[in-house]
Amino acid sequence: MPETEREDVISVAERSAPRALPVRVDAVLVQAVIAAALSFAHLHDLAVAAGQDGWKAWAYPISVDLLLVAAWRRLRSGESKAAGWCWFLVALTASLGANIATAGLLDLHHVPASLRIVVAGWPAVAFLGGTLLAHGPAVPAPDPREQNDELTSEAAQQGSLPAPAAASRPAAPASHPALAVPPPDRLPTALVDHARKVAAEHRTRTGAPIDTDTLRARLGVPGPLAEAIAAQLT
Repeated sequence: MPETEREDVISVAERSAPRALPVRVDAVLVQAVIAAALSFAHLHDLAVAAGQDGWKAWAYPISVDLLLVAAWRRLRSGESKAAGWCWFLVALTASLGANIATAGLLDLHHVPASLRIVVAGWPAVAFLGGTLLAHGPAVPAPDPREQNDELTSEAAQQGSLPAPAAASRPAAPASHPALAVPPPDRLPTALVDHARKVAAEHRTRTGAPIDTDTLRARLGVPGPLAEAIAAQLT
C-alpha cells in the first residue's frame, strides 16, 4: 500500500474512534451536589417562612454549609475532634431540621414563635462556631532541644549525674574543671536506653555504628560522658 493511502486510512480510523471524556463523572460527587442543592432550598424556604426574606433568606443556608465545612476540616486535621464533632452536629441538626420542617410537617404560613426565635438567633451561633473552628489554638511542635534538657534533668535527679549543658548552649571553657563522670555501670538507665535508640537509628540510616562525636552531638552531653555511654553500647 502506498504511503499516502496508509496515512489516509490511519486518519479516518482516528476520526471514527470514540474519544475519551476529559473529565470522569463521579456519581458520589453528583449525589453530593444534588443533596446540597435540596438542603439549600429547604433552608431558604424555612428562613422565608420565619420572616427572613430577601438576601437574608439566601444567607442562612450559606452559613449552615460553611459551618459544616469548617467542622469537617477540623475533624480532618485531627486536632480537637470534640469541638469538630460538636459543631458538625449543630450544623447537621440545623440542616436536617429544615429538611423535615419543609416536608409538610410544619405549616409554613403559621410558623411557631419558638422557631422564629431559633432562626433569628442562628447567625450568632454560626459566627461563634465558625470563629472557634477557624481560629483555634495551634499546637506547637515539640522542640528536640527541650527534650534533651528534660532527659538530662531526669538523669540528674537520679543522683548519679549533674545536669550537663544542652546541645544548643556553648561548651564550657577549657579552664573550667571537668564534670565528674560516673563509671559506665552506674550510668542512668534512661540515658543509656535513649543512647541505644539513637545508635540504632544511626546504624539504620547510615549502615555504620555511631561514633563518639556524633553520639555526643545527638545527646548534648560532654565528651567524657559520651565516651562512657559509648562503652556501654559496645
